[in-house]
Amino acid sequence: MDNKPDELMLFAAGFGTRMQPLTDHIPKPLIKVAGQTLLDRTLNLANEAGINHTVVNTHYRGGVIKEHLKATSVSISHEKNILDTGGGLKNALGAFRGKAVFTSNSDAVWSGENPFSYLSNNWNDDCDALLLCAPIDKVSGRKKPGDFSLSKTGVVKRSGNAVYLGVQIIKLSALQDINDTVFSLNLVWDTLISRGALKAVTYTGQWCDIGTPENIMIGERLLEHKIV
Repeated sequence: MDNKPDELMLFAAGFGTRMQPLTDHIPKPLIKVAGQTLLDRTLNLANEAGINHTVVNTHYRGGVIKEHLKATSVSISHEKNILDTGGGLKNALGAFRGKAVFTSNSDAVWSGENPFSYLSNNWNDDCDALLLCAPIDKVSGRKKPGDFSLSKTGVVKRSGNAVYLGVQIIKLSALQDINDTVFSLNLVWDTLISRGALKAVTYTGQWCDIGTPENIMIGERLLEHKIV
């Protein structure tokens, strides 16, 4: 078994177009839900789970995020041109020392067990990436269809009723054969699916996608434990 990963790539470079007009002047990760920014919520969860090195990629209004994080130990990977999730991780490879890292979006809220701890407790060396998922009818702020289907042993296939919750552990070697500069992690996952090397675990807590302005209220209700 590999040592537990303790590094995080946190994606914060996107334009947040679904969040307009809120993102006309601030990047989506700095939108507040129940008085705290989405970015800080994710970083706090990572810190609580023992993650001791985080890299945040930036592009849209990256200077605002850099200023927000100036008093922290977080490293910034600024992208002159947006690189998508896979390209963003590849661009930051030199910042990581381990063989596997967490990656996370910064546009969700959680209620329940720490998602990073939950994933770490289920991580071992029998796959190249481990996704955190949940059934579509057990999450908030998302509509059907789901993203994946999971076998009884957690092997992932495309399409189904499982929603990817935006957090994974991935071996950095999974990117080694991709020569593109700009690409989605979906490209990596498709390769891993083709050889049965992509797995997932089902989260037992609650999760809300904060992808639109309307979902902010849904997320705040979840944090107040009003969603069951």
